[in-house]
Amino acid sequence: MISNQVISKTIEDLHTITRIGFTVYDVQGRVISDTADENTLDPSAIAQFASSPADSQEISGYYFFKVEDEGATEYILVSCGKGEDAYTMGKVAVASLQRLMEAYRDRMDRNTFIQNLLLDNLLLVDVYNKAKKLRIDAQARRLVYIVETADEGEPSGMEILRGLFAENGKDFITAVDESSLIYVQELGEEDDYETARETAAMICDMMDTETIPNVRVAFGTIVNEIQQVSQSYKEARMALDVGKIFYTQKRIHAYSALGIGRLIYQLPLNLCEMFMDEVFTKMRPEEFDDETLSTINSFFENNLNVSETARQLFVHRNTLVYRLEKFEKSTGLDIRCFEDALIVRIALMVVSYMRYMKKS
Repeated sequence: MISNQVISKTIEDLHTITRIGFTVYDVQGRVISDTADENTLDPSAIAQFASSPADSQEISGYYFFKVEDEGATEYILVSCGKGEDAYTMGKVAVASLQRLMEAYRDRMDRNTFIQNLLLDNLLLVDVYNKAKKLRIDAQARRLVYIVETADEGEPSGMEILRGLFAENGKDFITAVDESSLIYVQELGEEDDYETARETAAMICDMMDTETIPNVRVAFGTIVNEIQQVSQSYKEARMALDVGKIFYTQKRIHAYSALGIGRLIYQLPLNLCEMFMDEVFTKMRPEEFDDETLSTINSFFENNLNVSETARQLFVHRNTLVYRLEKFEKSTGLDIRCFEDALIVRIALMVVSYMRYMKKS
């Protein structure tokens, strides 16, 4: 059902154009919108007309009309004027309200369909039948984006996306939970993952402009069938999780570019625990202090180059060597050697994954 604000705005616009007063009631006789200069109708007359078989009727000098949606009376419109113009404009007002309700219902039906499609709540045969009924192309190329903000249920985010990507019957903007927004985009033949990354960057920039903080955008793979949209959504969801765990400095996460994070994300926790127990027989990564972590991360970022790492950390080369040797004594791993460095790098990612999963 359309909102009372939409009804009021529509009736006010019609009143401004026609100079005829209109009043809209619900079927119990409560006023929804009133632009009539004077209205002395008894609410019981509204309820009585609503229960009558007539579609329109003149009562006490007023023209009464039923506003129906799928055969059921939703509202009663009263045209408060005299003569043929009041009757004609009343019919126009009724037609306008009924078209509004149809458009709103169609939009809600499409939105519900997309939500159920994303969550795999539809049988395959129902997917195609419903898509045909809603005039949605079942063979189009599509891609699913997930937009997450720091503030769950950010109310303006949906409107920003709708303003950025006007819903045209081909694209869909919806939500299936309070933590994120979903954009299902229909792609052209020339669109690829670079285009998708540009679109994600545009979303981040627009959210920044509207001062919505800490926005992350993830997207799945391009699919060619309507029933595969849920697959792209699941991939985007996984890309978002992997990005938050392993690539916190990035804001855009593509399922096709998750690197080793994809492998670690799919490991069972008990296997991760076994790996940590096997590798770290002395000090565990959870016990590393901030200085040690900062040193390790800088060393990795500089490709195990001692001189560059010392320069970046603003310490003497010998100081860095001392820290690395101290780390080796504590853990038994010399990260100046590639094999040990690889083990520590993976171990730190595993620790981040375990913390995230336990917190979740």
